[in-house]
Amino acid sequence: MDVMVEGTSDVLGQIAGILINPDTAAIEGFFLYGGQARNQPLFLAAADIVRFGTAVMVSDSVAVAPAEDRVRLRPLLEGKRPVLGQRIRTERGRNLGVCRDVQFTTRAMRVEWLFPKRLWRWGVALPATVVVKITPAAIIVQNDAVMRKRSRARLLPVEPVLPVVPVPET
Repeated sequence: MDVMVEGTSDVLGQIAGILINPDTAAIEGFFLYGGQARNQPLFLAAADIVRFGTAVMVSDSVAVAPAEDRVRLRPLLEGKRPVLGQRIRTERGRNLGVCRDVQFTTRAMRVEWLFPKRLWRWGVALPATVVVKITPAAIIVQNDAVMRKRSRARLLPVEPVLPVVPVPET
């Protein structure tokens, strides 16, 4: 998705990654490439986003800067507790797969759902409320939450649905 300055056609870059705070499930911001981010990856803080649409809109081009310039984010950037790509396990140690996608609200900028994947199959989507803690080794979720989901009527695995975003002509 493109990141643009509102009211202009200036493309600052495209979203390449997301930074999620493992303690609060808050979306801290996004990593960008392309556009102004050709020479080095840039970072866009979630607080600087004006709105989401066919592109992410910001009020000014100074909203994007190298991630290293944001002192408050250094512990998260240096930490070893990612959300995406992290194993998901129950408190008893049962492996549920790897977190391959998340769903978040754009109003509150908080993760709502985790989507585990095992090999080529999506697992059952897990609400963020069942997360007990995130360690360097895994995302730990409540045992009973997984068991409740399995004991209900046959739940089909939920695959994340990404919106189709038209590519702007250049």
